[in-house]
Amino acid sequence: MKRKAHCATALFGLVLAGPVLAQHDQHTQHAGHSAYADQEPSGISSLSQQEMSDLLAGAGMGLARPAELNQYPGPKHVLELAEELELSAAQRASVEAIRLEMLEKAKALGEEIVDKERHLDKRFAHRHIDEETLLAVIAEIAELHGELRFAHLRAHLGTREVLSPEQIESYDRLRGY
Repeated sequence: MKRKAHCATALFGLVLAGPVLAQHDQHTQHAGHSAYADQEPSGISSLSQQEMSDLLAGAGMGLARPAELNQYPGPKHVLELAEELELSAAQRASVEAIRLEMLEKAKALGEEIVDKERHLDKRFAHRHIDEETLLAVIAEIAELHGELRFAHLRAHLGTREVLSPEQIESYDRLRGY
């Protein structure tokens, strides 16, 4: 059981390292003042209103950054730049299908994450939590975050296959990379 617990903890750490480090930076910038104090409440203490909105909308939230910055364009931005990239009708249709599939999956996963976060928040609020339960809930949330990131990154893989090398170069230039 301990090994499983350590694996789940490691997975959670890997999936959420970026947002946690960003929050840490906010804390160190305002010593004595919690970064949470300025966040618009969402009704779930573990999520800001912006985080909850992004999850429910299927927003990218920087989850596909390694793809975006390494010549794997994102479908949303490719469609925004369709004219400049001179996409054919077939390319537009393919990229739109990739975007819609990703968005559907991302929204569903976002709803699950919000539900799990709500459950975690209620357990803490009602003082009905222990280490075993905490680990189980966090592992579920981490797995969902991993699936969400996969959905976003997978869309970048598919989009790259639709574009020509010249269009990818143009995309990077137009996006400022």
